[in-house]
Amino acid sequence: MELELILYLALMLAVAETFGWIFARIEQPVVLGQIIGGILLGMFFPPTTEVKDISMLGVLLLLFLAGLESSVDELKEAGKAGLSVAVVGVAIAFLMGFGIVYPFKGFEQALLYGALMTPTSVSLTVRVLMELDALKTVEGNTILTAAIVDDILGIVILSIVISMLVQGGINPIGIGLIFAKVIIFILAAIYVVPPAIDRLLRKVVHLGFADSTITLSMATLFAFAYLAEHMNLASILGAYLFGLSLSETEFRRPIFEHTRILAHSMFIPLFFVDVGMNIPLRSISEVGIFALVFSLGAIASKVIGCGLGALLAGLDRRQSLRVGIGMIPRMGVELAMLAIAMNAGIVGEDAYVVIVLMIFLSTLVTPPLLKMAFKEEASSEYSPNLLS
Repeated sequence: MELELILYLALMLAVAETFGWIFARIEQPVVLGQIIGGILLGMFFPPTTEVKDISMLGVLLLLFLAGLESSVDELKEAGKAGLSVAVVGVAIAFLMGFGIVYPFKGFEQALLYGALMTPTSVSLTVRVLMELDALKTVEGNTILTAAIVDDILGIVILSIVISMLVQGGINPIGIGLIFAKVIIFILAAIYVVPPAIDRLLRKVVHLGFADSTITLSMATLFAFAYLAEHMNLASILGAYLFGLSLSETEFRRPIFEHTRILAHSMFIPLFFVDVGMNIPLRSISEVGIFALVFSLGAIASKVIGCGLGALLAGLDRRQSLRVGIGMIPRMGVELAMLAIAMNAGIVGEDAYVVIVLMIFLSTLVTPPLLKMAFKEEASSEYSPNLLS
């Protein structure tokens, strides 16, 4: 049974809002509720190509907002601990993901799944740390700074892997060219684009078209995403880096607020519901053991990798364990990366089941583990660690 596109979208948004509200009430991430709602909706109404195309705008807006929430200054000031946690955590997650997947799916798929295991989403961790009054501790500050670097490394790694797999081969020259493109893209986003886009937006405001700054930003966002694809990189890299560029302008806050309302009220919920609708329930039994092993590996990789990175940066064992646990959760970035990989035709639909199960398990285990890790000390013991 097919619905008219406009009714389809209305139904998807209603499901997203309803299940998101239910999960928020039980103190679970809204995203999980939207995915569950999509799974149930997909049992009655199969996903369509038109809806998929529209929901992909949610992917770009999700990464664009992530870039806007970051800043070049924050990256430069991430500090030894944050940088160490991010780099070591990403490296261990990639290697562990590769090692787990290789016996099941071979070399190329192992590369892709390894890349999909790398990012972290700390929004859930932040909420728990706030409840524990521990967000401003050494551990909390380290987690926040590491997450910024972590996302960029994950997106870059996926862009490189997708580019290699799309080109159908892995060779030193090809890899070198991909790295060169990524470096050029990042340097342009940090040093060239911010002053140029700032001057352009100032000119638009001066001419009396202040509201057009949002429209112009959206047009440039999609152009950046297209440029990244045209350079055989992932479109999400372009979206993220343009957001990072805009974060260096005085228009950061108004553009973020307007875009956030548009994205979170329509396109991002559509994306997560569409993810649920595209989960092939028939594949759950086929990938069950593999998905469980992969998910457990994803959890362990962050505890081990990020914990080791914290130790190398000078944190003690207890602090390092807390940092490792705090970096466990996965969320939207992984699904955005997966959507790009599927559009490139280098991964099958069964990957949805694997990644969604990883998201579920990682978000479910983090709050109790984090509370246990911090429970050993009274909150008064944190006050000497407060950062200025």
